[in-house]
Amino acid sequence: MADIEDATRRLVEFDRHAQRRLGSDNPALGPMTAILLRTESASSSQIEQLTTSAKQLALAEIHEGDKANALTVIGNVRAMEAALRLAGDISEGSILAMHRALMLHQRGFDPADAGRFREEQVWIGPGEAGPRVADFVAPHHERIPEAIADLVRFARREDVPVLVQVAVAHAQFETIHPFPDGNGRTGRALAQSILRNKGLVGSTAVPVSAGLLVEVDRYFGALGSFRSGDAAPIVREFAKASRIAATTGTRLVDDLVAQLDDSRAKLRGLRSDAAAWKVLPVLVGQPAVNTRYLMSELGIGEMAALRALGTLTERGVLAETTGRTRGRIWQHRGILGVLDDYAVEIRRMSAQ
Repeated sequence: MADIEDATRRLVEFDRHAQRRLGSDNPALGPMTAILLRTESASSSQIEQLTTSAKQLALAEIHEGDKANALTVIGNVRAMEAALRLAGDISEGSILAMHRALMLHQRGFDPADAGRFREEQVWIGPGEAGPRVADFVAPHHERIPEAIADLVRFARREDVPVLVQVAVAHAQFETIHPFPDGNGRTGRALAQSILRNKGLVGSTAVPVSAGLLVEVDRYFGALGSFRSGDAAPIVREFAKASRIAATTGTRLVDDLVAQLDDSRAKLRGLRSDAAAWKVLPVLVGQPAVNTRYLMSELGIGEMAALRALGTLTERGVLAETTGRTRGRIWQHRGILGVLDDYAVEIRRMSAQ
């Protein structure tokens, strides 16, 4: 129980730290949440062997680049966004919405099956040998609605420590395995939804999946133990992952804020109503932009967007990376570097 209390305290401190560094009324707080959410999504996808870089993910957000994994991870971002947006109502409907948001972006998946419970038997195991030699056979599909209703009732309880509730609800979701694909990523989105629903964190997203990624074999082993009737290992894994998320997430926030401060310094002397100031906080959450994205995000015209991008480039905040006269893309290399360094840190921790 001491581990749970310590991990809970650290998550709360992480959330407060992020808000304190930016301020609740700072326009960069929303983009900071967005980039933490994308970091969480990338780690959750990496657990499923779907790996992409911060740059490719940022390009996919503005419909540039064609890396299949990046486009798939964008689906996970949408699922995480749905998880936070719908956190006030943990229900069968919100779970289906998370899955729909996730799978509509996955190549090769029938869109008609996105946001629908499976209608066939599934199992986890080697090759195509069938359920007889599977590591785990999920419940019959006719039992899914009742099992999900029971899960929702558990997630709504107020008499269980939040991290215990998150870990057990996640493991039970994975045991039900309600979808033909995307269960792991939807289940980790559900974990984020419960964290937000219970008020453990409120201003940011917590990169818990990065913590799980550090010891992914133990995470899968803990899910296996849960299916055998022992919930203690998965609770311990979520407590450990939460501590890692709070520690590494705090450094990530600090490094991103440092990049934002450095960029502000480069714009010193620019008139206060210049469009470049409006663009700057957007870059925290979206470090690769084009004019179309800024026009949509900020509600400004094309010429205003081009002037802002020109100023940011002249001041050394952004770099134009295509060399083209049309379809140009600008990147904040400092922010992309911070995100890549974070991914390297998590990989290094997992190799230890």
